[in-house]
Order: sequence, then structure tokens, then C-alpha cells
Amino acid sequence: MDPVIIVPAILVKVGPAALTADIQAGRHTWLVDEPVTVGGEDRGPTPYDMLLSALGACTAITLRLYATRKQWPLEGIEVRLSHQRVHREDCDQCEQPGTTLEEIHKELRLLGPLSADQRQRLQVVSEKCPVQKILTSGVLRVITVLAE
Repeated sequence: MDPVIIVPAILVKVGPAALTADIQAGRHTWLVDEPVTVGGEDRGPTPYDMLLSALGACTAITLRLYATRKQWPLEGIEVRLSHQRVHREDCDQCEQPGTTLEEIHKELRLLGPLSADQRQRLQVVSEKCPVQKILTSGVLRVITVLAE
């Protein structure tokens, strides 16, 4: 049986009126909000921004660890991400629920005098970051319980 990894709890609080969420993770705090155009105050990144940020950070950190272990001359990493909904290919009933896919585009910029083989290997390694594995596993469950 695989070991269970315990992740510290994240606490998210939203008040009675605004859409701004106060988030606490251990000793770290930050805000998440929605744009003014959808009723937010634009005081912080959106929930989608945070999701993409987690994937980008995990990707960059994974690449840094790998390149350092291999002693490759990777001087910096930039990860640009975007999210969109796209229609499934050959969709006959594209207006029906469930006929679109969520799609994340991830562009890597690898800085430094790397060989073509090193760059290609780093691209492959980038797809093995733990957050990407969770997002693409197809076996993620979210269990919701109502607290007293």
C-alpha cells in the first residue's frame, strides 16, 4: 500500500458580501478574488490563477531539482500557463453538457546553455511534477462534509 502523505490544512474564509477569500496555509496568508466584471473587487488572483500558479510552481521546482541533481547548466525557468474550455473533437452535440474539455497550455522557457537533448529531457520531466500528476490522473476525488 502506498504511504499516505498528510498535507497541512488550508483555511479559506469569505465574508457575507464580498467575493474576496482570505486564505491561510500554515503561517502564510493571501487573498483570492474575482474580477470586478463578475462581482469581485479584483484584490487578488482568481481561483483559476491560483490553480495555474500551483501547476507552474510545481513544474519549475521539479525542473530545478532535476537539473541540479544532473548538474546541468539550467540558469532559470519560466513557465507560462493559460486555461480554456474547448469542444471535444468531432462533437456532434456541442451544446450538450459534458461536451467540452478543460485544457491547460503550459509553455516552458529554459534558460542557460543546455543541449537539445537536455531541453527535451526537461520537457518530459516537466510533465511528471506532482501537481500535474494529480490534475491529469483521472482518479481525483473531492469529498465534501458539512461541519457543525
